[in-house]
Amino acid sequence: MKIVIVDYGSGNLRSVQKGFERAGYAAVIASDPKVVSDASHLVVPGVGAFPECMKNLDALHLLKPITDSIQAGKPYLGICLGLQILFTEGMEFGSHPGIDLVPGQVIRFPENELKVPHMGWNQIRIEKKHPVLEGIPDGAYFYFVHSYYGAPKKNDRVTTTTDYGVRFPSSIAHENIFACQFHPEKSQKMGLQILANFAKMKS
Repeated sequence: MKIVIVDYGSGNLRSVQKGFERAGYAAVIASDPKVVSDASHLVVPGVGAFPECMKNLDALHLLKPITDSIQAGKPYLGICLGLQILFTEGMEFGSHPGIDLVPGQVIRFPENELKVPHMGWNQIRIEKKHPVLEGIPDGAYFYFVHSYYGAPKKNDRVTTTTDYGVRFPSSIAHENIFACQFHPEKSQKMGLQILANFAKMKS
């Protein structure tokens, strides 16, 4: 097993790596396309802006190894931006193309009395069972930091939802992909369970 955390210049990589270590699994941080290609399990975390993320992945020649790995059936874990880039397009600072593995858009929370970004602990509602959610109870709390969320055209890939003024997909899954809007590496025991469950996924 070789868990690779993709480094495209977007923070919090070490905390994800430490999360895997605490869950009992070694993970390497890499920006080399060859190392990314050789991974058995791929993790794309990230905080920041959608267009900058796509631009950096492209500049570092990482888009192809990521999409090739997904198409080869390797387990993929997207965290925050790592979920958002799977969508057709992101609407942050205009319209920008994503990887387009999940039909839909990444949109901003509507203006209401709630503060944006959505930051802090919030509950998930389990909509569909998935191996990565094994041992996670319905209503468990996870840590979020985001102003945008993925809105898929169809709900068949939504595994959990969360309420923040609107009910939004807080995780999605399709075949070998599991991606979450929350941060498992900041979510204590429940987050470590997610990372351990992902590490156990087979390609």
